[in-house]
Amino acid sequence: MSKPLVSVVITTKNEEEVIETLLKSLISQTFSNFEIILVDNNSTDKTVEIVKKYKAKTFNKGPERSIQRNFGVKNSKGEYVIILDADMKLEASVLKDCVNKFKKDKNLAGLIVPEKSFGTGFWTKFKVFEREFYVGEESIEAARFFRRDVFLKFGGYDKNITGPEDYDLPLRMKKDGLKIGRVKSFIHHNEKKFSPFKRAKKKFYYSLKAGVYLKKHPEMAIKQGNLFLRPVFFRKWKKLISHPFLSLGMFFVKAIEMFGVVAGYIKGNIGK
Repeated sequence: MSKPLVSVVITTKNEEEVIETLLKSLISQTFSNFEIILVDNNSTDKTVEIVKKYKAKTFNKGPERSIQRNFGVKNSKGEYVIILDADMKLEASVLKDCVNKFKKDKNLAGLIVPEKSFGTGFWTKFKVFEREFYVGEESIEAARFFRRDVFLKFGGYDKNITGPEDYDLPLRMKKDGLKIGRVKSFIHHNEKKFSPFKRAKKKFYYSLKAGVYLKKHPEMAIKQGNLFLRPVFFRKWKKLISHPFLSLGMFFVKAIEMFGVVAGYIKGNIGK
């Protein structure tokens, strides 16, 4: 029986520093029947030049990630699609595990691939520690491997959301009665030299349109919106007290990020 085609959709903007690590992890996959779709947003560095060496289909589209991703899926040919960011690295079995999961369960619409963080610098260790809390936490982890026909049926990612669109799409699927599963193999997320202040700036930007997401999914406000006091931290309190230095550092970072979230939400949503 022939293997189904998987379309790997990657969105980029000036990612020459990390994109080749992702591409090398793709060509090292134990599942080989896939195509690479790159949707770039006017990069001025060597991102596209690097990707073309890997025989990817390249497109230029903007202005935001949701539009790029949807465009990539529409121009793909696979039975399945996986949506990736340039700063990721896949374990060798990710695509194989995802395809096998779908073969075993025909009712699946999407799959969560758990993530681990890595990087360099003082602050990065706290982000790595934080990410460990989220493995198996469905309110934080978002599906990124989908049946292509289901993805298109739901209109893909909401173009009016940047940031929470990762959560919005699988939530809409689940609310329509569809099933989201998970695999055990990991994606490794490169935090580079993590800066809590740069992350707060990004959270500020994402929160400008957070009201659109929360109007659709108000039940997620406490689970996701409160970065500082997420319920998962209380459920895994033993992990917190076992690593006091990492816990204090993590909460300090989350407090800085929360400032960005609140400021962005107020600027973008209050009074509208």
